[in-house]
Amino acid sequence: MTRRLIIPLLVSFSAALLTGSSKTPSDATEWPFYGHDAGGMRYSPLKQISLSNVTRLRRVWTYHTGEAAEASTGRHKLEPFECTPLMINGVLYVSTPFNRVVALDADTGAEQWKFDPSPNDSGKRKLKGQHRGVSYWQGLTAGKLSQRILFGTYDGRLIALDAVTGRPCSDFGKEGTVNLREGVADRWPAMLYGITSPPAVYKDLAIMGAHVPEAPGRGPSGMLRAFDVRTGKLVWRFHTVPQPGEFGHDTWEADSWKDRTGVNVWSMMSVDAEHGLVFLPLGSPSYDFYGGDRKGQNLFGNSLVALDAATGKRRWHYQLVHHDIWDYDPPAQPALVTVTQQGRRIPAVVQVTKMGLVFIFDRLTGKPLFPIEESPVPQSSAPGEATWPTQPIPQKPPALSRSTVTRDDLTQVTPESRQYCSELFDTLTTQGRYTPWGLRPTLVLPGTLGGATWSGVSFDPTSGYLYVNVNEVGAVGELKAQSQGPLTYRRSNKEGEYARFWDRDHYPCQQPPWGTLNAIDLNTGDMVWKVPLGVVDALTAKGVPQTGALSLGGSIVTAGGLVFIAGTNDSRLRAFDAKTGKELWVERLEASGHATPMTYLGPKSQKQFVVIAAGGGGSFSEVVADVLAAYALPD
Repeated sequence: MTRRLIIPLLVSFSAALLTGSSKTPSDATEWPFYGHDAGGMRYSPLKQISLSNVTRLRRVWTYHTGEAAEASTGRHKLEPFECTPLMINGVLYVSTPFNRVVALDADTGAEQWKFDPSPNDSGKRKLKGQHRGVSYWQGLTAGKLSQRILFGTYDGRLIALDAVTGRPCSDFGKEGTVNLREGVADRWPAMLYGITSPPAVYKDLAIMGAHVPEAPGRGPSGMLRAFDVRTGKLVWRFHTVPQPGEFGHDTWEADSWKDRTGVNVWSMMSVDAEHGLVFLPLGSPSYDFYGGDRKGQNLFGNSLVALDAATGKRRWHYQLVHHDIWDYDPPAQPALVTVTQQGRRIPAVVQVTKMGLVFIFDRLTGKPLFPIEESPVPQSSAPGEATWPTQPIPQKPPALSRSTVTRDDLTQVTPESRQYCSELFDTLTTQGRYTPWGLRPTLVLPGTLGGATWSGVSFDPTSGYLYVNVNEVGAVGELKAQSQGPLTYRRSNKEGEYARFWDRDHYPCQQPPWGTLNAIDLNTGDMVWKVPLGVVDALTAKGVPQTGALSLGGSIVTAGGLVFIAGTNDSRLRAFDAKTGKELWVERLEASGHATPMTYLGPKSQKQFVVIAAGGGGSFSEVVADVLAAYALPD
């Protein structure tokens, strides 16, 4: 080897050590983050699969986690398989509803290793719940290259695994594990404190939210914390319920801030590494449907908050719902995009909501890019409640889902559905999106499953189009006084606390479409197209097509001009023309794919794969499976 060749190789190797990588993950051919990039655009520049050949897509491999068989024993209910895998260096990293992590060959789906955080469950597995994925970090540890998979568990642990072997990293926490309950939930040992979404990784920090109880009002803290990815040591914390002397503390009357649970990030966060920011979609204060014990605006509940990612200091915030009593917490990962207005390119952040409203802000300042008006809303008459007099309504983009319904709007898909929904509707009171829960039966539209959900968005930076799937279904219930327990009032209904405005077959009570896929031009704020998403097979058989279907699980968009999405409760994966919304390809799955797909280029085959987790389950998909399915073009 000549000296001329040796020097560039040494420089390249030194640079790899400095960056902590033998091969830096590629946004061009891989899928290194939950949302493809740290800002969650879910855009892939791959275009091997295109408008002209997408109809030739075929299943090329299938991986079974084995958990469907475990659930079939009757010991364990199988939760939805909501994971979006990562693909880095030719390896897929997948998490399962039982909180296991699996590494697969990206070309063949062959299992390379498996890690079970609860191997000795003695026949009773406690670790089960939604688990949307893992995160990846690489860097130098003790002078050696370290590649780590970071993930949380439903019982409140943060675990670091060697990405190559699947073994716990012994130098992280206690033999690879940090107990996240310490300092936030240890005073409530019987209450929920778990992790359902992947950590946000910024430089050498793993930034953690958590899933905490929605009732009662007092319990584990929803504070944000950052841990050193090498050692597991706590680096910073951010009080999501401001403590005395902190900004926002005065938005909680009296001592209602003390031990307040909720105000947590259970969904995905986004990181702007260039500007050193992490964006938090902060949830509702508990209890979700009655706030008489927490009068005030309740910061930082229901807020989009930008923190200095290195220190946890607040840069800016915007509260999307004041004093929430609807469980209208922002459920989706904030999308970091670039918007062009008056010839100026603006780094922006987009937050979609259960209300069906879309908020767009300057990412650096928090200034709205389209006007937002504080509009008067109906006020509660429930004893002790003090709802906020106004709520922020963006003037653009238009609302994605309906917020009112009349008797003329009720479903006619079957005579039985029409009769059931008419009788139900006549018992309800409703005043639109912010109808306060009262002492008589009430309808709120959209409900907690309506509007945009944790499914989130995808964004095409070449067109400026944002894609989001939306549900059209309301919530019904009434407040009932509680004679026992910590709650004064609790939302109730004969169909359960989270009852929906649907019939006995779970068909929403308003006329279709019940689920849509939407495209918005973020540069103008205008709707480009809206199409029904999904079908109801039983209704199609009766000659009632194009109803749309409810969905949980989002979309991705590619340079091939395609939007891929599963999500719907009809067990299908689809591809749409990104420009027109025309459905181009549809494939049946073993169960509904309540997850977001991902795509990558197989390093050996040089084929573009589209992968989806198909597990069904949840509140409206009875069929369950444990399938990870990969599609590609034939040879």
